Amino acid sequence: MQNNTLQQYKNAIRKKYETEKEGKYFDYLYQPSRGKLRDLCWLIFENNPTKEDLNVFSNLLGLDFDHTKKNKFKEKKDKFRPIETFFKGETDPSNIDAINMVAILVDFELRPFKKFYENSKTEEIKPAKRIEKAKIVFEKKNSETREKLEKKKKRNFFLDFKSMFF
Repeated sequence: MQNNTLQQYKNAIRKKYETEKEGKYFDYLYQPSRGKLRDLCWLIFENNPTKEDLNVFSNLLGLDFDHTKKNKFKEKKDKFRPIETFFKGETDPSNIDAINMVAILVDFELRPFKKFYENSKTEEIKPAKRIEKAKIVFEKKNSETREKLEKKKKRNFFLDFKSMFF
């Protein structure tokens, strides 16, 4: 189940990328390179990242985000190789931190993967509840229909009985 959900996560991020690559960060995403993606990453993280995004940054790059350590960050260009190849459709990374970084770069809302996974579990539960509600409504309508038919049958029996004698 989790592998299926991870693939759904990747597919959703790819869809988001297709719309975002022609948007605000066109220069970075249209023809992505490791250097462009690294620069976009820095730009995004300069603007008040969330705690989860900072965790992804730290896990993927092996250093905490710090405005004063831009030179050290620039040395991490090779860490963006799987992200570049993901955007180009050449590979399908298995490193969850790289996938979460892709989600950050395209501003995918249900990130990191854990949030997407938990949301997908609740989405699976909702249809089941809807089906149960539909069954209840259907059964209620069926019982009402049956009652109406029974009343008609009783009335018809007496009308038929009356017509036999009169």
